Amino acid sequence: MSTIRTAVIEHVGASDFSASTGTGRRIEFGDVEKGFLSPVETVLVALGSCSAMDVISIAMKKRQAVEAYRIHVRGDQRSEYPQVYTEIEVVHEVTGRDISEAAIRRAIELSATKYCPVSAMISAGATVVHHRYRIHSTGAQAYEAEGEVIATGPYARPDVIADQEERISGSGSAPG
Repeated sequence: MSTIRTAVIEHVGASDFSASTGTGRRIEFGDVEKGFLSPVETVLVALGSCSAMDVISIAMKKRQAVEAYRIHVRGDQRSEYPQVYTEIEVVHEVTGRDISEAAIRRAIELSATKYCPVSAMISAGATVVHHRYRIHSTGAQAYEAEGEVIATGPYARPDVIADQEERISGSGSAPG
């Protein structure tokens, strides 16, 4: 079964547009000098938000005491047309008491390779997406850690990467 999503984009003047989604939300796009959103900028926001929703959900299921969570997304956009992102970096910054580095790494990996459709769509194209983390763990054994979990793309669907990794490792464990 599939889900159908819809949007109507209406010209409102100059290079400005108003988008209405099938769920009744409105987004204004246009000249960034006038305070409008750039469509390409919103790709970064969509990727970060999609991944964040997955990671926080998985972290909570793994009983991680997350006190603060922030996603930093940076994209390198080529200057030639079409001006696609060639590389995107998504950094999950997690702060909390006795945070498990392994649990956060696994949550990010699952989002990048299995659950986040925005990541899958971007990684299937010309873009390399680096999925990283930065942990600030407080508590009895406080520590700081950072690193890269996985790089997806270019021209590789994360679900295919996950299937290959499962065959190699022989495991297919679900989140939780």
